[in-house]
Amino acid sequence: MLLDNKTALITGAARGIGKAIALQFAAEGCNIAFTDLERNDTVEQTIRDIETTGVQCRFYENNAADFQSVHRTVEQAIADFGKIDILVNNAGITKDTLLMRMTEQQWDAVINVNLKSAFNFIHALTPFMVRQRSGSIISMSSVVGLNGNAGQANYAASKAGIIALTKSAAKELGSRNIRVNAIAPGFIMTDMTAALPEDTLQEFVKLIPMRRGGTPEEVAKTALFLASDLASYISGQVIQVNGAMA
Repeated sequence: MLLDNKTALITGAARGIGKAIALQFAAEGCNIAFTDLERNDTVEQTIRDIETTGVQCRFYENNAADFQSVHRTVEQAIADFGKIDILVNNAGITKDTLLMRMTEQQWDAVINVNLKSAFNFIHALTPFMVRQRSGSIISMSSVVGLNGNAGQANYAASKAGIIALTKSAAKELGSRNIRVNAIAPGFIMTDMTAALPEDTLQEFVKLIPMRRGGTPEEVAKTALFLASDLASYISGQVIQVNGAMA
């Protein structure tokens, strides 16, 4: 198994891409610690789904944008599992509107959840990874972080920030055998995109040379590669998963 005897901490993993990553890692023998804002029926189902693979799984109620809360969560996860080998910064939200109509709250909320949360978890976990002299950090960016998008200035800025954070952290941590990479998904079919009107979906698909949206599982397989020893000399990179959309 590619991740046998490893432990991953995945943020925002109750559903969607985060859950797909957790299940993909678990299928390869990885113990899973995951976070979300609150414990609910969706979280409970995710725990059950992960545990069917036979690995250890623990959930941590956490506000990823809160610096102190993140540090407490990381310390508890390390106490529970003994180590964290892989960090996946997946927590994210959208509050889309045109820039001239965007409120300060809409800007701050998206930057805090999407970008500051990644800093929070990297800051909290890095000292432990430095001591064990190994680790893989994967943060979720977006095609929008590379190209921008009308009506998503806050989201695009947060995802572009993830790229800069990734490249900087890779340079700082490479000497300690810690790899840092980002994934930039394109149009991925999740609960959020499935709620779009059919005509809107088709307009998006027309922009994709492969003529379909991606699946969370396809993003998860990329995360698996970056987390595993198959990517042992890959760091500071942004891997696009977008069907040639960009």
